[in-house]
Amino acid sequence: MNRDFQLPAGAIGPGSQPTSTDGVELDYMTMPGDMRTYAPHVPMVTSGAALAPAMTMMETIATAAARVADRGGAEVFDLAGLDTANRRLVAETLGEGEVAMKLRGVPALAVQESVFAGIWCVTGHGVDRIEVARVPEAAGNRAFAPVADRRPVEAGRGVVNAPALLAELEDKSASFDGDLHVINLSLLPHTEEDLAWLEARLGQGSTDVLSRGYGNCRIRATATPQVWRVQFFNSVDTLILDTFEVTDVPDVAVAAPEDLADSARRLTEVLEAIR
Repeated sequence: MNRDFQLPAGAIGPGSQPTSTDGVELDYMTMPGDMRTYAPHVPMVTSGAALAPAMTMMETIATAAARVADRGGAEVFDLAGLDTANRRLVAETLGEGEVAMKLRGVPALAVQESVFAGIWCVTGHGVDRIEVARVPEAAGNRAFAPVADRRPVEAGRGVVNAPALLAELEDKSASFDGDLHVINLSLLPHTEEDLAWLEARLGQGSTDVLSRGYGNCRIRATATPQVWRVQFFNSVDTLILDTFEVTDVPDVAVAAPEDLADSARRLTEVLEAIR
């Protein structure tokens, strides 16, 4: 005679399984947290006529994004002429995306990617603009200007593999032809003294980047042309990949042409919803 099988109460869940013989409980690793994803935000607009300058500006930005996706280059839009209400609408519509940059120099600049990839908000003393580009121009132009000069320190005790890595990085920097070159420190034996020595010999550049997605990616330009330190951290801030990249700007901080084309479409959809 067939009977429906019923799982006994208490067969699953905490306390349902026998403990280990040594009394140690299984401790699961913390699972990853939130990942930033695009979610359209439509600001509430009460006075269309008064906010026409902001709407016109953003329509032009959307058109520019489609153009830059197709032809490359960069297009810049000065926001200084907008009043407070219009400037607020631009900020609320564009929002904040994954990538932020700190650019040292005169003036120092803060760069925040909008939720529309490739549309960047650039601010600083006397600067308030939108730049539509794969990466803001100043991020590359200022990158290797030294904040901390390269220092010819001697390789002391504990410095083992760093001299060979430095020779490779300097060779790739001097002969850079546009091709990416990566040294994966996570796969190479090295000491803390190696890293400190490399930092002194490479110097510190003027561009810092934080890309926030599934965890964080922290990028720092060195004072050695085209040499960047790129570190990936998981959602609990544990370093999972540590590299040097020889390139113009690491790809993780750059909007692809298809991203810009998608941003043009999505921004247009949001503006249509605001009207």
